[in-house]
Order: sequence, then C-alpha cells, then structure tokens
Amino acid sequence: MRTSETAESKQPQSAARKVTGAVWVALALVYVLWGSTYLGIRVVVRTMPPFLSAGTRFIAAGLLLLGLVAWRYGPAALRATRAQAGAAVLVGLLLVLGGNGLVVLAETSIPSGLAALLVAAVPMWLVVLRSATGDRPALPTVGGVLLGFAGLAVLTGPGISGAVRLWGVLLVLTASVLWSLGSFAASKLSLPGNPFTGSAYQMLAGGTGGILVGLLRGEHRAMDWAGYSTASWLALGYLIVFGSLVAFTAYAWLLQRAPLSLVATYAYVNPVVAVALGALILDEALTVPILVGGAIVVVAVCVIVSTERRG
Repeated sequence: MRTSETAESKQPQSAARKVTGAVWVALALVYVLWGSTYLGIRVVVRTMPPFLSAGTRFIAAGLLLLGLVAWRYGPAALRATRAQAGAAVLVGLLLVLGGNGLVVLAETSIPSGLAALLVAAVPMWLVVLRSATGDRPALPTVGGVLLGFAGLAVLTGPGISGAVRLWGVLLVLTASVLWSLGSFAASKLSLPGNPFTGSAYQMLAGGTGGILVGLLRGEHRAMDWAGYSTASWLALGYLIVFGSLVAFTAYAWLLQRAPLSLVATYAYVNPVVAVALGALILDEALTVPILVGGAIVVVAVCVIVSTERRG
C-alpha cells in the first residue's frame, strides 16, 4: 500500500508499520464502532432497500471525508495518479460493494450477530491468500485456520437444516472472502499518499457500485419514503458518521500504518460486540450453534492472530 511519491514509502517497513498510540486508538474505534454496525445494518434494512441504503451510506461518508481532507490538508491532498485511483476503486469495490454490500443484503434474512460471527473468518481467508502467494504460515496458524473452518461448519449448520436462510449465510461467507481480498490488495497496491483520501475514494467507488447494483435489482421500484421508519433513518445516519466516516477511515488508515496481523484482531472483537448488542437490543436468539460455533471461530482467530504477531 505504499506509494513511490511519498517520503514515507522510502522508510523501512518496520518504521512505517510501527505500533504507536495512534494505532491503538484507531484499533479501539474499529473494535467498538464496527461491532455496532451489524446492529445498525439490521435496523436499516428492516424498512430500507439494502444496496441503495448501503450505497447512499458510503457515498455520503466519502463526500464528507473528501471535504474534511480538503479543509484539513488542502485541495492538493486529494490528488492521485491514475494507478493510485484505479487501485482505490478496486479496493473500494472489494471492501465496500462486495464485503459490506453482501452483508447488508444477507442481514435482511439472518441475525446481525450470526453475520458478524461469519465475517470473523476474514483472518482465516487472509492466511489462505498469503499461502497462495508463496507465504508459508506456521503450523499453529494452519491449526487455527482448520479450527476456524470447523467453527464455520457449526455456524452454517442452522442454514443447512433450514433454521435460518442458507442463502444469507452463503452471502456473508462470500462477503468475508471479498473483504479479505480487498484487505490483502490494499496492503500490496499503491494507493493515494494520504490514507484518508484513499479511504474516501474507496467509499465513493464502493458506494457508487452499491447504487448501481440496487438499481439493477430494481430496489428503486419498491421505494417508499413514507414507509421508512425513524429508527432506520437514525441507524443510517449512525452508519454514515460512525460506521463509515470514522471506523472505515480508521481501518483504511490502519492498513497503511499497522501490521496486517494486528489490524486483523478486530475480527475477534467485533463479533462479541455484535452478538451482545443483537441479543440485548434486537432480542436475537443465542442458539447453541451460534454460541458454540461462534466461540470456536473466535478462539481460532485468536490463535491465528497471536501466532502471526509472534512471527
């Protein structure tokens, strides 16, 4: 994710990826705010169309962020080469349209806590992607991945048995793969030198993609402004400001400033927050497969991330 035009890119990798206080603050924001977004998404899609609402969320957040960057750093900070802009569009489509958009669609049929637990598979897919590019993971990491897949099997059991809609489960699993691809690509590609500029372009690209998909699905034909609940509007506003503008920007910044294995720790904190909020606020059932499968996945992710950090 380094660029040849910035002085920072000339620093050694260890210096560029040093774990500072700012990194921990950004991680805390991602931990808590992203954990709550699953709840927010579930409330939004109760009355609003999935892709159109998600696209609106990220376009609004992207425009707000561009304005803040121009105000804070000057218009020059918005510049990007053609290669950098293309990379931002690609990462945005993978993260926002694929990773987030499919989760939003899935939450029209499955509980928010289950969606969060399935997304926790991201570090597992990252290990698989790294292995496919020639990296040899440590034996404990491989064990963590295998344990994690066992946990996913338990979580998907209710979908296979018909207790929840299987297509929603499969959508979230696909979303976690696409999010992993986007995160992996973001750590390798040359993106705009200002990480907030890159984050804004990613949100705009993914948000635009979401609007187009929503139109292709015909979501606009069923739009009913009077039928959108106050709770959905408030949840959408929360997602724009805190889920996208704050948390997504913090995540994009972390991908450029912190070790990828440390960034991935959000994957075992978010599900705990999401499951707790879903049960407390939306009265989502804590079934045996969710509790057991979720616990297995969280433990597996802990093993993977702790092993990777020691390495």
